Amino acid sequence: MKALKRYFAWRKHEKGADEWEPEQTYTPGQQTHHARDYLSLDERQRIRDAALDYSSIPSYDYVDPDERDQWKAHLAQRFEKPKSEVTREDWENATSWKVPSLVATGLDAGLRPIEVERARVSWIDVPNAVLRIPKEEDSKGTNGGENWTVSLREDTARHLDRWLDERATRPKYDDSDRIWLTSHANPYGSDALNYILGELCDEAGISTKNRDISWYSVRHSTGTYMTREEGLAAAQDQLRHRSEQTRCGTIKRRQRTGATHSTGCDDHHEKADVPGSQLRDKPQQTSRIHG
Repeated sequence: MKALKRYFAWRKHEKGADEWEPEQTYTPGQQTHHARDYLSLDERQRIRDAALDYSSIPSYDYVDPDERDQWKAHLAQRFEKPKSEVTREDWENATSWKVPSLVATGLDAGLRPIEVERARVSWIDVPNAVLRIPKEEDSKGTNGGENWTVSLREDTARHLDRWLDERATRPKYDDSDRIWLTSHANPYGSDALNYILGELCDEAGISTKNRDISWYSVRHSTGTYMTREEGLAAAQDQLRHRSEQTRCGTIKRRQRTGATHSTGCDDHHEKADVPGSQLRDKPQQTSRIHG
């Protein structure tokens, strides 16, 4: 079932196909959209690194003819055109800051899928390394009519800055103020985000077998580590919660599952990679992204 869902999510993400709704589903107990499994600190870093590799290819001028031919075959498949028609422009367009900026922002801010879909360029404050989410876009209406200010790591802000420069050159964004659009100029939804996360897990060598990994795994791990590192109040602000019961409920659900892959607050030997932690300025593999 998981493989089928991934396949149809890929079709929707890459080809604009209709979303697949199975006629029958099996859901043990009273399950919600909350993921049962979480990303460990090591997995979070591997996801960050994989996002850089996922959206980058070697420079056209720095590969030998045989390797260039292999990459042209790859790009022909990605852009759905004959290999003989792959151009240098296609090569340059294949390297992008979109996925690295999306994933890094999701990891820092714990963005819900609906928030990724609604995210606007005006939210981004690069100099101060924050997202400024206006009260009108508060997906849960939890801030009492106030705007949210959400912290970002400084390297995430740099990713966003580079993506904004690149985004300005992409024609499909000419009439849109959304930060990220899919290859078919649609806003990102749960299926597209889950597909990207699944691809990154594969790229990073993270096993998802017998695990319930979804985009909410990113959000929940952010909240868990933020609570441990900065305290419950900081986690509530970062995840845009005003109810202490909501945040505590998430932690208690994790404790009840006892999942071996969960990012529990008892992992005292590791330091979190969330904004405000000592790893805020940890350098990343930016050299493979050009432009």
